[in-house]
Amino acid sequence: MGPAPLPATIAWSGGLDGHLEILDQTRLPHECVVVRCDDVDTVIDAIVRLRVRGAPAIGVAAGYGLVLGVRALNPLPNAFVDATRTIAARLMAARPTAVNLQWALDRGIAAARSEPSVERLLHEARTIHEQDAAASRAMARHGHALVRDGATVLTHCNTGRLATAGDGTALAVLFAAWQSGARFRVLATETRPLLQGARLTALELHAAGIPVELVVDGAVAGLVARGGVDVAFVGADRVAANGDFANKVGTYGIALACAAHRVPFHVVAPTSTFDPRIPDGARIPIEERDANEVLAVAGNRVAASGVGARNPAFDVTPARLVSSFVTERGCVEAPYDVAIKALFATGR
Repeated sequence: MGPAPLPATIAWSGGLDGHLEILDQTRLPHECVVVRCDDVDTVIDAIVRLRVRGAPAIGVAAGYGLVLGVRALNPLPNAFVDATRTIAARLMAARPTAVNLQWALDRGIAAARSEPSVERLLHEARTIHEQDAAASRAMARHGHALVRDGATVLTHCNTGRLATAGDGTALAVLFAAWQSGARFRVLATETRPLLQGARLTALELHAAGIPVELVVDGAVAGLVARGGVDVAFVGADRVAANGDFANKVGTYGIALACAAHRVPFHVVAPTSTFDPRIPDGARIPIEERDANEVLAVAGNRVAASGVGARNPAFDVTPARLVSSFVTERGCVEAPYDVAIKALFATGR
């Protein structure tokens, strides 16, 4: 019997005077704690500390954070847009790589321009929330046939219900494939240094009844070379106009190994994660996090005193290594610069 169902990753409770509830992912899998956010500072702190994480989920949280921040200022109508921009700038500074954060905040600012009221901001935040859940369902529908019966599937970091407002991105595809009758097993990377794969992905797959084993990040290339992986599915935090994309650090190495041994490598991401304003991956900002995340495990230092560390949270994978992108609008194949341009030809 699997673990008990988790609370919603993100939930708004009440009406205009309500609050945001965030499942604290830093406490999983051993503790289930919901953080109550009554102000924007608590939302920013939750994003920075990875209490809420995953590009789509961060975007949803930011939408509600905008409501809390502007509501506290109670600006007059003629100052409402400026106040919204001020709060948006604070939220945007929380994490620079995931474009969903900027995308959600831009939508909130546009909503404030059309109708300067907290009611309108809350409506937009709820719409973003609902659309993300719908995007998860659509990506699962478009991508599940890529998982064949009997396959060994590799995934990296966490791309499930804990990373979105719905069933996820890459994991949503796996959930849908399992529900359709395909039987397969999953190799989930531990995802160092914060172990999102070990703590979160393994938990989600186990709860869904899907066989899952953990693998140390550094063991992936060797397993792929020995024929131990049939297909890889990952998510993304930002996709450039040419198809280069940023994802959790370690993704690039997985893509290289898959390309070298002709293993399909699919990226599952909603169109809100695409940034056609950035021409290529070299322009994607890479977040460098606190060195202590590398130097210590569960608060216990593992490196000698005085030793430093580099801690890039993401790396960039070139488009040429991607077999396809699975979006809520369908599967996108190379040439990606042409396909992505067509994807946005009718508007975002």
